[in-house]
Amino acid sequence: MSNSYILSIDQGTSGTKAIIFDTQGKVVIKTTTPLKSYYPQPSFVEQNPEEIYQSVINAVKACIAKFSEEFPNELDNIKACGISNQRETFVVWDKAGNALCDAVVWQCKRSNAICERLKAENLETKINQVTGLTIDPYFSATKMMWLNENNSEITSAIASGKAYFGTVDTWLLYKLTNGESYKTDHTNASRTLFYNIYDLEWDKCLLKTFNLEQLNLPEVMFSSDNFGASTFQGTFSKPLPISGMIGDSQAAFFGESCFASGMAKATLGTGSSILWNTEKLDQQTENGMLTTIGWSANGEVNYALEGVIVSCGSTLEWLKNQLNIFTSHDEIEAMATRLETNEDVYLIPAFSGMGAPYWQEEWKASIHGLTFGTKKEHLVRAALESIAFQIKDVVSSIEKETNSNLKELKVNGGITANGFLMQFLSDLLNTPITNMGITDVSSWGAALMAGLGVGVWQDFNDLPKPSEDVIKNYVPNSENVMVKTVYNQWLKLLNDKKF
Repeated sequence: MSNSYILSIDQGTSGTKAIIFDTQGKVVIKTTTPLKSYYPQPSFVEQNPEEIYQSVINAVKACIAKFSEEFPNELDNIKACGISNQRETFVVWDKAGNALCDAVVWQCKRSNAICERLKAENLETKINQVTGLTIDPYFSATKMMWLNENNSEITSAIASGKAYFGTVDTWLLYKLTNGESYKTDHTNASRTLFYNIYDLEWDKCLLKTFNLEQLNLPEVMFSSDNFGASTFQGTFSKPLPISGMIGDSQAAFFGESCFASGMAKATLGTGSSILWNTEKLDQQTENGMLTTIGWSANGEVNYALEGVIVSCGSTLEWLKNQLNIFTSHDEIEAMATRLETNEDVYLIPAFSGMGAPYWQEEWKASIHGLTFGTKKEHLVRAALESIAFQIKDVVSSIEKETNSNLKELKVNGGITANGFLMQFLSDLLNTPITNMGITDVSSWGAALMAGLGVGVWQDFNDLPKPSEDVIKNYVPNSENVMVKTVYNQWLKLLNDKKF
């Protein structure tokens, strides 16, 4: 199998990556294509569905062109394609594959009023018990309701049974197969707010409640399955099997090998998604956590608890771009370590409210403890510590929910290069932190799913392990006795709710 390869497509909010991996997980070729978002009015975020699709085609064509140049006569050794995608973003189209409106992006807040209406109708508990989620614009259903109530073309198409709904993975698959395959996987279905994650079917009762019972919905498959095949507009001489589809955060979860109960991963980007392996959980959650499907493969459906943090890297970007505190992220570790403590300076990063476990949309960001002696280093350290504090909030809530302790946290994302933050986080959690050194971990997770789907690997035990020389480990420092004190002060500030 040394000459076998897998094409992985990671369709994200800001662009699309096409990566060819070998069967040991090495990146052979990588190309990226940017993608625009549009903001037609305040709180609205949209993308052009054709631009999403074309970004995939362009990235794949460029990737295969480079591969063919560097590895002539090996194109047939690409065995399968896996797709990971931005979750919750969705498209509505007709049977011919023509989009009926722009894609509604996960960041869009247009359905705030609808969410409040559903809460006033006391549907929160019912929805959580079925979907594992909370009523929030973050998820697809309420924005689909908004389209049905405000876009006459969509309303007419739904009423006549001619509207096809799909998250980005489904839209891409439909286009890539010329409408022959209309499917999604368990992880993407679980993010829509109308999928019963325990019965593993679209919930007819919720769809009726949302007035969406006439909406066409895709067949739900395992994340590793036979989704169809495509030539990618003639890029391949014969159709390439698409045998893996999975939401990007879950793809990272799988790519990080979080296969045991009590293992978790944290993706640190603009925000953060923390997924905790719970194996099987079939009850309503408390403490602000979400229940979701972590992945499904080889006949097994894995469940996870998730905590969504709104502001992580975006807080650092605010310091950099709005306040000009620093010019390069390479500077901030040294800035943070110039101080022995935070000197009671805290930053509450509620720029867009607070996510798990608080789910407070109306909160605003604030800085506490400023004095005439406060310097830019204090703000940088406070921002970095706020990331660790928020992760600790989520982990503590999940530990309480599951009555178990975190065994190990796998981390990925650009911010994980900051050694100060990683060590502070390990000390705060009193848990080992592992960075497996996989830069494109979502792409890798999708590639693993695709490989399992075509028999490149037979089971989880057969999957390749990362090289030891790229793994970074952080272990708790028992001498850091201040970490509990500063965290307790963070909790006090949040509990006061005076910001």
